[in-house]
Amino acid sequence: MESFISRSTSIVSKMSFLAVGIVFLISSSSFTSTEAYDALDPEGNITMKWDVMSWTPDGYVAVVTMFNFQKYRHIPSPGWTLGWKWAKKEVIWSMVGAQTTEQGDCSKYKGNLPHCCKKDPTVVDLLPGTPYNQQIANCCKGGVLNSWVQDPGTAASSFQISVGAAGTTNKTVRVPRNFTLMGPGPGYTCGPAKIVRPTQFVTPDTRRTTQAMMTWNITCTYSQFLAQRTPTCCVSLSSFYNETIVGCPTCACGCQNNKTESGACLDPDTPHLASVVSPPTKKGTILPPLVQCTRHLCPIRVHWHVKQNYKEYWRVKITITNFNYRLNYSQWNMVAQHPNLDNITQIFSFNYKSLSPYAGLNDTAMLWGMKFYNDFLSEAGPLGNVQSEILFRKDQSTFTFEKGWAFPRRIYFNGDNCVMPPPDAYPFLPNGGFRTEFSVFFSAVLLPVLLVFFFFSA
Repeated sequence: MESFISRSTSIVSKMSFLAVGIVFLISSSSFTSTEAYDALDPEGNITMKWDVMSWTPDGYVAVVTMFNFQKYRHIPSPGWTLGWKWAKKEVIWSMVGAQTTEQGDCSKYKGNLPHCCKKDPTVVDLLPGTPYNQQIANCCKGGVLNSWVQDPGTAASSFQISVGAAGTTNKTVRVPRNFTLMGPGPGYTCGPAKIVRPTQFVTPDTRRTTQAMMTWNITCTYSQFLAQRTPTCCVSLSSFYNETIVGCPTCACGCQNNKTESGACLDPDTPHLASVVSPPTKKGTILPPLVQCTRHLCPIRVHWHVKQNYKEYWRVKITITNFNYRLNYSQWNMVAQHPNLDNITQIFSFNYKSLSPYAGLNDTAMLWGMKFYNDFLSEAGPLGNVQSEILFRKDQSTFTFEKGWAFPRRIYFNGDNCVMPPPDAYPFLPNGGFRTEFSVFFSAVLLPVLLVFFFFSA
């Protein structure tokens, strides 16, 4: 009997261990998908629409349009890079508004050579200033795509492609596969091409509608985890009611003594700083990132300062500082999450747009610079910062300075989640503890004394 019980106990313990292992594996495998989901922009993506406009003797002519449906994440310079793999032996005869980076082996062709013969072409946008006969609408911006909220007019990019050695009907055309998108670095994952209802086009006079011969869509989503292992920004905090300045967490974006981290840091007091930042190099050489040596080693720091308190309002000052000596940020943006962002009275020197990722919840705002004034964040140095102030109207049912309520719940810069200080390090009200101690003292000591006083006086 005892041996049976011991065997049963052993089996139960092994099954428990197996169950724990299975739970661990499930949680580990779901980690990357969790990171790919953006709670503040749950439906954000880049959608590519591939419209076959006409047939040719050996293939078709298509217009490919890339739409950035992400609310606050954009593709900065040097721009997007698009790749795919042909399903058959297709070639690209010509392109307008874009080009492939390599032609490939076209030796079997005589006379007119195709633009690209590679099985897996890589396509980039043309630069501004491209001759008009090589342009189409929404092309030639160096691959830069603005976010949908910041500037929807420049959140699309297009090019025309003439494909040969392909099918010439809806039934014989094969859609490309294995799409990849760099924006400009890694982070995007593209799904398979899906054939959809042909796109319809309305003529300028709105009196006639035409449609594509065939259309397929490709959707790409972004993951900060896939883009880089270390964060790219951090948040520091301060307030008028506490002298403590809570800096970014130590090593928030890497550590100087960690040899595995890419890039380097530079002390701002280094002699001949300019020559170190921009050394003589060959044309076309891309220098690695170089950030200022700090405790956090982040290229970007966002500082949130609770500045003033009024009877019905309170004021916050936001300062964004660039610590990268070799990178400036044009068309930058910042996203903040705070419960009082649903009641903003005024914002100074920044543009503002309320984001409502979920119905009935309005605690998220997107901020960006004003054009030709502060929409350009210079590299590290005296001009490497932008700042603004926000005036909030108080909601007396929720407003408080206690327990760090006045500080943001989350900060994003250019779409990347910034590292926040731990909540127990937030600046606190210096008299918060005193009020609690006084109330306890009053109830435990003063109240009995008063009762005794009134008893004897009666």
